[in-house]
Amino acid sequence: MAAEDRLRTYRGKRDFERTREPSGGPAPGDGGRPRFVVQIHDARRMHFDFRLQVDDVLKSWSVPRGPSTDPGDKRLAVPTEDHPPAYEDFEGVIPKGEYGGGTVIVWDRGTYEPLSHDRRGRPVDFAESLERGHATFRLHGTKLRGEYALTRFRGRDGEDAWLLVRKGPAGTGHGTPDPRRARSVRTGRTLAQVAADGGEV
Repeated sequence: MAAEDRLRTYRGKRDFERTREPSGGPAPGDGGRPRFVVQIHDARRMHFDFRLQVDDVLKSWSVPRGPSTDPGDKRLAVPTEDHPPAYEDFEGVIPKGEYGGGTVIVWDRGTYEPLSHDRRGRPVDFAESLERGHATFRLHGTKLRGEYALTRFRGRDGEDAWLLVRKGPAGTGHGTPDPRRARSVRTGRTLAQVAADGGEV
């Protein structure tokens, strides 16, 4: 499926004359390893958006409590629409009344290594591993580093949901921050500072 088709839902929910969110475009990276980004989104409910570049889109999940560096913490991850790779760079204020209205900061970003294998230890295409409902990967971010897994399950309401879990030993460093005190890896600003600036960089 072409990226244009995969982004139809994303574009259909947004008025790009009112929001500064990108309508498309490539990731800001170097074109090497696939990218990831974790954004904090102060919308109707505060949450973290976890996004992995798969082919020419960012596969996206809303993680209410954010990713954890503790393997014992299984974090709910609710799938959302695919986003364009350029969204990795988005930080600002989505206008009130628009889809997802609220403030967004780039909490972490970097590259990741796909690690999914079949039962015989052979590598599995990452998009295929997500289709099957279990994907493992190693993050190389400013704050998040190490191996993680996404596993799909059927929720109580019958809808698909996922768990985002740290694999192996507990990670060191930042863990899950207080979202209101967290700072952007892109600009060093907090949510409150971005909101006060009107989203301007």
